[in-house]
Amino acid sequence: MKSSVHGTNTSGVEVTNISAHGFWIFDEADQQEAFLSFKDCPWFLGATVGQIRDVQRQGRTVLHWPALDVDLDIDRIRHPERFPLVSR
Repeated sequence: MKSSVHGTNTSGVEVTNISAHGFWIFDEADQQEAFLSFKDCPWFLGATVGQIRDVQRQGRTVLHWPALDVDLDIDRIRHPERFPLVSR
């Protein structure tokens, strides 16, 4: 016997503020806010407000910006120092 899913999943993510230095997101799943700087996340530098605000949760640990084709793990967002942007 299989259990069916009841109701709608309302846990998501919301962009709460955008500045010249980056933007804030609020994760409804764990009730935490995080800042994504354009320095640490340069994929958002030329993006429009609409493109940045169009964020979707993909599973429990990944956020997806479909218009920008950007996927970021929650751990990278909370701890950008662990994931430096280095090319070789």
